[in-house]
Amino acid sequence: MKAMRHLRLLPLLLLLAAFTLPERPVTLYLAGDSTLAHKLVTRRPETGWGEALQQHFDVDQVRVENHARNGRSTRTFIEEGRWQALVEALKPGDYVFIQFGHNDESVDKPDRYTPPADFRRNLERFVREARAKGANPVLLTPVRRRRFDPAGALVDTHGEYPALVRAVAREQRVPLIDMHEKSARALAARGVEGSRALFLQLKPGENPNYPQGIEDNTHFSPQGAEAMAALAAEGIREAGLGIAGLLKTPAPAAAPRQQ
Repeated sequence: MKAMRHLRLLPLLLLLAAFTLPERPVTLYLAGDSTLAHKLVTRRPETGWGEALQQHFDVDQVRVENHARNGRSTRTFIEEGRWQALVEALKPGDYVFIQFGHNDESVDKPDRYTPPADFRRNLERFVREARAKGANPVLLTPVRRRRFDPAGALVDTHGEYPALVRAVAREQRVPLIDMHEKSARALAARGVEGSRALFLQLKPGENPNYPQGIEDNTHFSPQGAEAMAALAAEGIREAGLGIAGLLKTPAPAAAPRQQ
């Protein structure tokens, strides 16, 4: 009889558990620089690609929290307490996408420059401390700048920093999304002129935020941000991350086999 009473109570207990322990969405934290960050109204139409990532997920399943900030390197992100604040917010099962390099490599800007050895140590710290909270760190190489040589070939500006990201990912067994290579292919495919649409390129008088116009080959237009976010979503699938199954956007169709 006691066993029967317990069985009758089981549906009620399950219902109560559903109310008291709701499933929370996975939080995907972004740590990085201006190529990733949310922009002020006064900087529009400049757009960080992290702003376009939420559209690839249902917010009830994966919530993107963008902690990236303009002008930050791994060093300044730590020194300003931004990394510590992010770590304190982490819960088991969350993800942390980490993309730096643009400012770390700026040897002519001592306020943000991070020597290669320190850059590596900072990435290792990010991985170690995220894992200590039960979160899932993912390393991303920096996206390319729009720079072509006179022959129309894309020129890399990041030096050894992308290779350092890849090395830390390999040594620490961390998933890697190689935005450096992905963005290079995207820019090269569009060419010198076609790639302009992906960046903040405005003529004088075209936008009140930039009355003199602007030719920015580092920061993205809304179209460019969406293109980079789509590449990141592609990388999520390729890396086999747990959140890959929650992507709203369909996987690209496989190419037909040749007979």
